[in-house]
Amino acid sequence: MIHSIKVAVRFLPFYFFTLLLLASCGVDSDKFRLEGRLRNMNMGEFWVYSNDGTIDGIDTISVREGRFAYEMELRSPSTLVVIFPNYSEQPVFAKPGSKVEIKGDASHLREMTIEGTDDNEEMTQLRMDINRVMPPEIPKKVEAFIREHQQSPVSVYLLQRYFLHEQPDYKKAYELMKLLKAQQPDNGELIKWGKTLSDLKSGQVNSKLPRFTGKDVKGRSVSQDDLKHQANVVSVWASWNYQSTDMQRRLQRLKKEYGDKLGVVSICLDARPSDIRQRVERDSLPWKTVCDGRMWQTPLLATFGVADVPMCLVAKANGTIVARNLTPQKLEDKIKEMLK
Repeated sequence: MIHSIKVAVRFLPFYFFTLLLLASCGVDSDKFRLEGRLRNMNMGEFWVYSNDGTIDGIDTISVREGRFAYEMELRSPSTLVVIFPNYSEQPVFAKPGSKVEIKGDASHLREMTIEGTDDNEEMTQLRMDINRVMPPEIPKKVEAFIREHQQSPVSVYLLQRYFLHEQPDYKKAYELMKLLKAQQPDNGELIKWGKTLSDLKSGQVNSKLPRFTGKDVKGRSVSQDDLKHQANVVSVWASWNYQSTDMQRRLQRLKKEYGDKLGVVSICLDARPSDIRQRVERDSLPWKTVCDGRMWQTPLLATFGVADVPMCLVAKANGTIVARNLTPQKLEDKIKEMLK
């Protein structure tokens, strides 16, 4: 009896270690799991996509009794973007074999927390800090974070959102991109931006539309001559990016309203031109859409200095660029201002 007790005691550490190991293996090594609970949202759904194409298109996450769960196959780190019913967006930094949890109140999404990995917890803390400062101070907070976390995927996302998309500052973006690229030399997003930011850092508003030629998905020629209207837009989009498809919908509505006063050329970064041709026909898009299946290697991206998707460029009838990289709502407002 005493011998049996000694044997059992000897194996207790191994037993508890095994239990701990099993408890930590809640997600397979080639999967990622997102789960959580939102108060004041009993039933509903929201959406998730990825800028890097990890998710094909947009997935739906269903909410039941305030709880939700989403699991996906994942073999390399990825930045996902969750879109809530009020169309606010929140990045989630995914790693194979990891699980993160969202907690919050659907009526106060700015205060929600994302726990489970260091990257998501750091982003949560930064968001809380941003909530406490005035809007003009936000870029300074973000820049300080990027400089202090040069190896983090959070910094790559922040560079894109705050210095390339919301309020473009190409000179600052180029400076920060070089810092991050030195620490993340194999990061595909930084490599992509590095090819274009050197030309963009001085800005291109008030310059002339570059000359360009190409073929649309129906085989028709496309050039700067298609943009001789009272207001003109070059729109770069992808079916897997929600904001860019939102931009397409708004442009379609505006084109129907203003007709020949508005000129549009769009460039799609999807890998299957045949799918985009079917989509153009299905949605009856009245303008020319370029999609050559080369995604980020599409030559026109370098012509227009595209560093991100969605991207838009607005020009007057004489070819002078008056705005670029507007949000879908600001693009709509700009077009209405030019055509009122």
